[in-house]
Amino acid sequence: MFGGGGGLNPRKMKQMMKQMGIDVTEIEAEEVIIRTEDHDLVFDDAEVTKMDARGQETYQIVGEPTEQAHGELASADAGADADDADDTDEGIPQDDIDLVVARTGASEDDARAALEANDGDLAAAVSQLE
Repeated sequence: MFGGGGGLNPRKMKQMMKQMGIDVTEIEAEEVIIRTEDHDLVFDDAEVTKMDARGQETYQIVGEPTEQAHGELASADAGADADDADDTDEGIPQDDIDLVVARTGASEDDARAALEANDGDLAAAVSQLE
């Protein structure tokens, strides 16, 4: 952009960019995903810089991506969510059932039924059983 400005110190470069109306901001990104027609490029812990040059925003990503097939990321996340929730066959997490049982003294079957009747709403299920 500046024709071999490798000798400029960062402070001088920042001053020059400010004079030209270019604002540079570092973004604390945990993950960046670029979806292409064929696959996804996933950058973990990438360095992301946003440059705003008079209203035109440009993003620079520095890091090593991993290539994943479409949907691979979504299905991996869904599997992790299902494992974390410890769901029963009916879709009500066992942790929620245990909580309702502990709060109300009801049986697991009654707690599950109350949660199902209240669309998984813990407070409503407890209220119903008290």
